[in-house]
Amino acid sequence: MKKIILSILTTLLITSVWAQNNLKATIKDSENNEPLVGATAIIQGTTNGATADVNGQVEIKNIPNGRQIIEFRYTGYEPRIDTLLFPLESIEPIEILLIANSEEMEEVIITATRSSRTIADIPTRVEAISGEELTEKGNMKPGDIRMMLNESTGIQTQQTSATSYNSSIRIQGLDGKYTQILRDGLPLYSGFSGGLGLLQIVPLDLRQVEVIKGASSTLYGGGAIAGLVNLVSKTPSENRELNFMLNGTSALGLDASGFYSQKFKKVGTTIFASYNHGTPYDPANIGLTAIPKFDRYTLNPKLFVYLNENTSFNIGLNTTFEKRIGGDLKYIEGKLNSSNSYFEENNTIRFSTQSGIDHKIDNNRKLNFKNSISYYDRKIKIPTYNFSGVQLSSFSEASYNQRGTKAEWIAGLNLLTDQFKQNNVSPAQAVDYNYTTVGLFLQNTWSVTSKLTLETGLRGDYQNKYGFFALPRVSALLKINSKLTARLGGGLGYKIPTVFTEDAEKIQFKNVLPIDPSVTNAEKSTGGNIDFNYKTAIYDQITFSINTLFFYTRIDNPLILTPIANGFYQYQQPKGLIDTRGIETNIKLTYNDFKLFVGYTLADVNQHYNGNKTTFPLVARYRLNNVLLYEIEDKLKIGLEAYYFSEQKLNDGATGKSYWIYGLMIEKLWEKFSLFINFENFTDTRQTRFDTIYTGSITSPTFRDIYAPVDGFVVNGGIKIKL
Repeated sequence: MKKIILSILTTLLITSVWAQNNLKATIKDSENNEPLVGATAIIQGTTNGATADVNGQVEIKNIPNGRQIIEFRYTGYEPRIDTLLFPLESIEPIEILLIANSEEMEEVIITATRSSRTIADIPTRVEAISGEELTEKGNMKPGDIRMMLNESTGIQTQQTSATSYNSSIRIQGLDGKYTQILRDGLPLYSGFSGGLGLLQIVPLDLRQVEVIKGASSTLYGGGAIAGLVNLVSKTPSENRELNFMLNGTSALGLDASGFYSQKFKKVGTTIFASYNHGTPYDPANIGLTAIPKFDRYTLNPKLFVYLNENTSFNIGLNTTFEKRIGGDLKYIEGKLNSSNSYFEENNTIRFSTQSGIDHKIDNNRKLNFKNSISYYDRKIKIPTYNFSGVQLSSFSEASYNQRGTKAEWIAGLNLLTDQFKQNNVSPAQAVDYNYTTVGLFLQNTWSVTSKLTLETGLRGDYQNKYGFFALPRVSALLKINSKLTARLGGGLGYKIPTVFTEDAEKIQFKNVLPIDPSVTNAEKSTGGNIDFNYKTAIYDQITFSINTLFFYTRIDNPLILTPIANGFYQYQQPKGLIDTRGIETNIKLTYNDFKLFVGYTLADVNQHYNGNKTTFPLVARYRLNNVLLYEIEDKLKIGLEAYYFSEQKLNDGATGKSYWIYGLMIEKLWEKFSLFINFENFTDTRQTRFDTIYTGSITSPTFRDIYAPVDGFVVNGGIKIKL
């Protein structure tokens, strides 16, 4: 009897053991059969799943007998759902092929390189902020793009005005004038029109932001010495997109935005509109605004016409109207008159048109023409001084693209005109200019082998005041193995002088003398970088990647704003150079629903004038970016951030203190809407808590460099609606 009972128990035990099954699968791209590292497989209705290793292999254990639904997912690909009956007939791994999602894959197609390759196949090193990352950063600062850029490794947004909030962008420690900001490949934010630019770009209608660091003048002409930022707008698809965002802040700010896009048979459209409002805010109780009073209206309609399957054109209009005033809080609130107060008032009007024609000759060849015309009117007023003027610029380009099995050629010709006219000033004192630049470029991308791709380019620009510039560039991509890739690149750049730099912006261009091209040289640069990217899977559900960039850029003939007699300022070119060298490292670690991002920047920026070497001001030599994100897809996002800035040398010879900034963002998502709240700088890090921002009296202040936040702890939150 005992033997019978023992046999029954043994049989039941064996049955129980065999009722728990394992599933082995290899997840690959359906087109190129490449393994998809980090893809996931999960049994629907459970938390039992696994993450693919470097070979695309997953293994799910302890699967009960019976019919089970398995879901396979990877970012940028259509999810796949399979129903399997366990136990399986074979224990051999099954092959799962995922199909790229055309809409999502557009997010990683890089346009700034003028190629149609994905970010993984471009020899030029490009960083893209897109998809969920772009959305999350938009929650934190819905009214402009400063925070979106400032939280990227190697990029710092430098506040140039303590009261108006104006800021510029610095890449790898170099002045903002050396970075070119583009909108869909068009230079709409340069010269005078770059003033207040970062504050007036609302991110809701952006599909992605592309950043190229280092000399990029070969691609886009003068201005991209430190690098370029290309803002890529959304385009219509057959699925309607109708989004609204409403955001409010504890500083009594308001942001309201709406975006609509849809493609019909022969036409499509995108329409973006926003209203942004700021209330004068003084958290330090010093009587000066950390956030100014402002009202801004933006309207960007665009029409797309699809003549046939080979030819299409588009035309759009960008408009911005803003009134902004900061300074003495009592004056802004109407409690004092202007004769006893300090204030800075900015009124801006921005119009720009964009148009383009695309014609596909055949599957391998296409023609493109694009044009923009930009009108920018800005009036700056401070006590006893006004500065105002109009910038009118245009950009036209025709290009030809031919793509073969091994190589891609891009050739183009463009024309840039840029004119500034200062108002209400004598011709001798006006900082007017009238520039015309004609450029011709040729670029080749060559897949030498399956592991090596070369990209070479040559550009020739003729500038009506400063002559001819030859701009070569070369980049290489080496796929060492499935885990490790390397990029190497370098090129030349140049910058045509104008008075519109952040140093002149700080003093509202008061007493700044015009630049004489006959005794001034263009600023020229030489730069190069090399980076290594490593990605692997650790255990079943952990993926790890690290990218390290080594960079160097040298600028000859730097133009320096120098005080001279009688309170005037003049741009001079001392004998010497500016150079920046350093390291950027980005680490990403994922585990189930958690993602950890760590970024480190070392920027060693120096001035070499007349045999003397000094540290370049307003550069944090060391920076740390830390972001921990918890995300349940389509349900919940929680992000915790910590950013460190080391000491910075100031223009007055002092050294600013190091500091940390912390933030917490939470978003709860439903099918048609989401609610978000962001606790920005919740430790209330402010320059006014550990240093001063001005000397003298509040009625006639002399402002010091702003190297840390002045607005402190601000909570913002709101609702996003998708219809």
